[in-house]
Amino acid sequence: MLPDPSRKYSAFPPVAIADRQWPGRVIDTPPVWMSTDLRDGNQSLFEPMNGERKMRMFKTLCAIGFKEIEVAFPSASQTDFDFVRGLIEGGHVPQDVTIEVLTQAREHLIRRTMESLKGARRAIVHVYNATSKPFRDFVFGMSKAEVVTMAVDAVTLIRQLAAEQPETEFILEYSPETFTATELDFALEVCDAVTAAWGATRDNKVILNLPTTVEVATPNVYADQIEWMHRHLARRDSVILSLHPHNDRGTAVAAAELGLMAGADRVEGCLFGNGERTGNVDIVTLALNMYSQACTPASTSPTSTPSPVPSSTATSCPSTRAIPTRGISSSRPSPAPTRMPSRRASPLKRRKVTPIRRGTCPTSPSIPPTWGAATTP
Repeated sequence: MLPDPSRKYSAFPPVAIADRQWPGRVIDTPPVWMSTDLRDGNQSLFEPMNGERKMRMFKTLCAIGFKEIEVAFPSASQTDFDFVRGLIEGGHVPQDVTIEVLTQAREHLIRRTMESLKGARRAIVHVYNATSKPFRDFVFGMSKAEVVTMAVDAVTLIRQLAAEQPETEFILEYSPETFTATELDFALEVCDAVTAAWGATRDNKVILNLPTTVEVATPNVYADQIEWMHRHLARRDSVILSLHPHNDRGTAVAAAELGLMAGADRVEGCLFGNGERTGNVDIVTLALNMYSQACTPASTSPTSTPSPVPSSTATSCPSTRAIPTRGISSSRPSPAPTRMPSRRASPLKRRKVTPIRRGTCPTSPSIPPTWGAATTP
């Protein structure tokens, strides 16, 4: 480590909001929850789920009560494409559940994605392109105007292809990837151009997803960015404002909570927080935090609390049951308190305690995915 980190890094500049409102708000209504366990969560696994395990996980998510589930990146692989087709053709999608698919803002990928959705009752098409200056300058080699055109062209194509599949109700979701590192006025320009291109109305809302693609600042800065967008969007009443927090700084849950206080309507994440790099927001933790503050996390029955067992089986990541610090054998009732014996007394015979280490996601598929099994920390 550098003795003076300022030689390499600079602090993220604060957002200029003199009268920010989110610090005085509380979360009293649940957001729309969207599970990306089958997509963002799946890509982080040592051994990604096959079709059978993805189907098991999809049915688990439906049983828990998720109404929006991102199921695949259909243009990325034949496995993902076939899984989407299997869900639709096999009639596995409940009437009250909407599937979501992801695509980059590229014509051939969009066409392949829309092909995967033929015959679906209702689907969210989630399209994205990066908007931050490093991506514009070094990855795309594009000006701001060209990046806006990239987003608008993608949305226009999706709208055209959606009109050719009238049997499906399509909802557009757009993400300005690397939002938190993008100049706010430019992020606003892109998002407003997208909602205009789609023709967003109160009856035909667009999901604008503002991700912490990489956590680059503290959660209060993210909340300021969300509140600024919430205030300045041209068609706010025609927009569902969505969050997709990542956990690079270990503050995804806090970022999601403050983002909801700042005006967001929807949260994307994974049940137990797995995902690329350090993970997505942990939906179970976030929901239970709300529950502990007298806010019902969802309209589904409390009995739908997720069990780690189906998730462990599908992802091959065991979830360790709570283990007391003294070890597994201390689950038996402890004896009554005893005074320490004097030196002349017989030594107190202690029970042999077998320590158990906290389970972690295995780094080898050879490790059996047994719930509660001790694994290497």
